[in-house]
Amino acid sequence: MTNKIYYLASCDTCRKIIKSLPNSDKLVFHDIRQNPITESELDEMHQLSGSYEALFSKKAQLYKSMNLKNQALTEVDYKKYLLDHYTFLSRPVFIIDGKIYIGNSQKNTNEVIAILS
Repeated sequence: MTNKIYYLASCDTCRKIIKSLPNSDKLVFHDIRQNPITESELDEMHQLSGSYEALFSKKAQLYKSMNLKNQALTEVDYKKYLLDHYTFLSRPVFIIDGKIYIGNSQKNTNEVIAILS
């Protein structure tokens, strides 16, 4: 299985995390703006995470501007929005040795750094 990072090259937080990674040459880098996530890639993330909601960023500007917080979103909705626009993916997303790490929490970052060390 290929170890990957799904990230946004223009995201300062993603760049900071990537800069802190040891042995980042062990990862395949996937810029989600330049190369949108496919349905099969999203399905793989879903299988590892257990839900589309876990992959969905409620901090995204579009989430607020589309007033999605006042809607009862289903898993089908989360999947649709994730495929529609890259900004809805909580990033970065790492898939390393068959395990998924979603988002930029310090806990996730520390785990990924430890695994790659």
